[in-house]
Amino acid sequence: MVTAVMIILSQLPTFHSLRHINLVSLFLSLGYTFLVVGACIHAGTSKHPPPRDYSLETSESARVFSAFTSISIIAAIFGNGILPEIQLLLETECITNGNSCSTCYWKMVKGLLMCYAVIFVTFYSASVAGYWAFGNKSSSNILKSLMPDEGPSLAPTWVLGLAVIFVLLQLLAIGLVYSQVAYEIMEKKSADVNQGLFSKRNLIPRIILRTLYMIFCGFMAAMLPFFGDINGVVGAIGFIPLDFILPMLLYNMTYKPPRSSLMYWINISIIIVFTGAGIMGAFSSIRKLILDAYKFKLFSSDVVD
Repeated sequence: MVTAVMIILSQLPTFHSLRHINLVSLFLSLGYTFLVVGACIHAGTSKHPPPRDYSLETSESARVFSAFTSISIIAAIFGNGILPEIQLLLETECITNGNSCSTCYWKMVKGLLMCYAVIFVTFYSASVAGYWAFGNKSSSNILKSLMPDEGPSLAPTWVLGLAVIFVLLQLLAIGLVYSQVAYEIMEKKSADVNQGLFSKRNLIPRIILRTLYMIFCGFMAAMLPFFGDINGVVGAIGFIPLDFILPMLLYNMTYKPPRSSLMYWINISIIIVFTGAGIMGAFSSIRKLILDAYKFKLFSSDVVD
């Protein structure tokens, strides 16, 4: 059902056409966070609060691996800000509209600042509230902790129902934004820029490519029910290099600061530190994926945390 809805919504042709969906997505994120934090406070202060254990893993090596997996997940969360930069590189609107490079630059900076502000408010408040209410047994999907398989729900039904609706709609918006980057890349090969967006020459290939892409994504999402583990792998392999290694490397290659300059060595230090963090994060995330594999069943309705 979600894939069918995504196939329809994916026909919105450009990033610019998603601007209203992005605005709605912002309010959905804030609303979902408000509901979840309130539900966690309600659960933690009820007459029969869930058992809480804030202790760490007993094995030192397990704690180290978990720390690097967490770093990778955080990188994936904050790595969402890379999308405006990718959009700026792929989008030709700034050039065709006669805008200067500085105008495009400040548009990107404002987008990143807004992105990081929303991420900080939403992710950290939900994480802190969830950990306070459930301790180390908190699920990576906090709604799963609030609606346990056994026993009653730990928050009012209407709050949880509204939160589920909000997060479902938010996931549709996130899927559209992430997929649009792939569409931009695919359609640079398939589209004819000399014809209109809705001309038969461009419309038919766009519908076919985007439909096939969404069917593939829906199939993989249903087949592989991993959540936190996949976030860790994506963060370590994808977002850490994109956010912390590649920009510093490209800066040194483009501007060629003197090797004796502070900027050069700051960039080199960041590259070295985050290369190590990325390698360790990838190893620990894949390790956790393997350890959780015993819970894995094809097309299972239970998400592996």
